[in-house]
Amino acid sequence: MPIFQPHPQLLKDTVPLGRFTLCQLLLMNDSQYPWFILLPERENIRELYELDDADRQQLWEESAQLSRTLTELFKPDKLNIAALGNQVPQLHVHHIARYSHDPAWPAPVWGKLPPKPYYSAEIYKLKSLLINNMQSLLGTL
Repeated sequence: MPIFQPHPQLLKDTVPLGRFTLCQLLLMNDSQYPWFILLPERENIRELYELDDADRQQLWEESAQLSRTLTELFKPDKLNIAALGNQVPQLHVHHIARYSHDPAWPAPVWGKLPPKPYYSAEIYKLKSLLINNMQSLLGTL
């Protein structure tokens, strides 16, 4: 059985934060938005319907738990959830906390502005915050 590998672009653009039952939790390394990605650890899956029934249900459950936590922690005006795959064909689901005052509002965040990487202390703080609030669901990497 092959070992699951994230797409090279995801490895370049994100920071691993933890792992759910099915998905890796990644932080998009752009401090302009609280932007997280769920990456199902399944080989050769490009579309949601390609997951088996149990994995598809698990992905939605993990997405709901992450969405609930992000809403509680960040209190966004809107939580954007999307699985585009135009540049990274590997199935992954973006969860982006949006605010009417963020630099891309009301447009989509993709390609709007160059990313502003996090400082390592900010990443540590976000990781701790999420792990503390999702301890029963999220293991560390």
